[in-house]
Amino acid sequence: MIRPRVHFIPVLALTLALFLAGCMSKHDLKPGRTILPKNSISLPAQIVGNQFIVETRWDKHGPWRFLVDTGSSVTLVSADFARRYASEKAALAAPSVHVKSADGQSTILPAVTIRRIELEDARFENVQALIFDFSEISAHLGVKIDGVLGFPLFRETVFTLDYPQARLVLTATGLTPDPAFAQGTTIKFTNSRRTPFIPVRLGGENFIALIDSGNDGPLLLNLVGLHPTFSYGPSPGVTVGTLTGNRMQEIGRLEQPLDIGPHRFEKPIVDLTDQISAIGGEILRNFAVTFDQSRNQVSFRRDSSIPIPPQIRRAAGLSFSKTPTYWRIASVIPGSPADAVGVQTGDLVIRINGETVADWNLRRYESVVRRASEITFTFLKGTKETPVVIPTFDLVP
Repeated sequence: MIRPRVHFIPVLALTLALFLAGCMSKHDLKPGRTILPKNSISLPAQIVGNQFIVETRWDKHGPWRFLVDTGSSVTLVSADFARRYASEKAALAAPSVHVKSADGQSTILPAVTIRRIELEDARFENVQALIFDFSEISAHLGVKIDGVLGFPLFRETVFTLDYPQARLVLTATGLTPDPAFAQGTTIKFTNSRRTPFIPVRLGGENFIALIDSGNDGPLLLNLVGLHPTFSYGPSPGVTVGTLTGNRMQEIGRLEQPLDIGPHRFEKPIVDLTDQISAIGGEILRNFAVTFDQSRNQVSFRRDSSIPIPPQIRRAAGLSFSKTPTYWRIASVIPGSPADAVGVQTGDLVIRINGETVADWNLRRYESVVRRASEITFTFLKGTKETPVVIPTFDLVP
């Protein structure tokens, strides 16, 4: 088994999208068989750090938790899950496959055929997947993750990521359009890379963006061919972790609005990239997003037609590589209060506001960063513990 080198997954930014760079075909990527009842299926979801997570169990093993990633053209599973459900015949000659992440880096992952994945009464049989180590992603989110469900897995379904109601809805592909498309804004998408790309508008300029539920950020923007005006920045942000590596974020706020159909985001925050532009979970969480791959169309629904106002981005100025007993500083934002008090890459944090880091999952940490004016981090050097008060600040006002 080939195990790829996986870098840290730092707090506050995560991009999971993977694209095949190997020999798997489009036909290989969808399940061998998809079984759905006549009625729709609704599964509760957790929205953690803008990641869409579903939990399932169909036998004595599990429960199993999966990220739903519309930006990934492949399904990924943990080695433990593969041991439980891999087809023995397929495992004898399992190849390794080159994959490329959204940041342009590539790696090699071992392939496997999974006998079945069940989501309530929905059953996906003979699923082509790749094996990946999710331990660091699980540590980042504070939730054990067993896999990523890629976009092609749902090819035989109409599926909805309902962020406001925190649920995944699955229905069978029918001869008539799903009722969800009569309730929302329908946009045609292209599926040439086995993932959904749609036209969007930034001020007076049009461009194409990936709908990427595996990206927990805002608008990931490639500026090539575009001429936006920044009302703030761009400036250095946190470290962004991907499945194949990491990069330093360059973040800012645009003067022009972002339009997805009739839905407008005023002065959106953008994370600049030299790869594909993408709509991340920070934007998607405002909608119930329904995909029909048989018609290559997607629907965006929200309760209000009022433009979504600008949001302030708060930060503590730090990114972490997390373990159960300590968080190691992975990066410090230049010019931040954390930088001013002398925090350095490699320093160890063992307590936050007096409580061990084991008591802090991502939701709780993000909440205190948004609301508190300062946070006390306790650093460990040798056997000495040193509390340091670090003010939070507006990374993007």
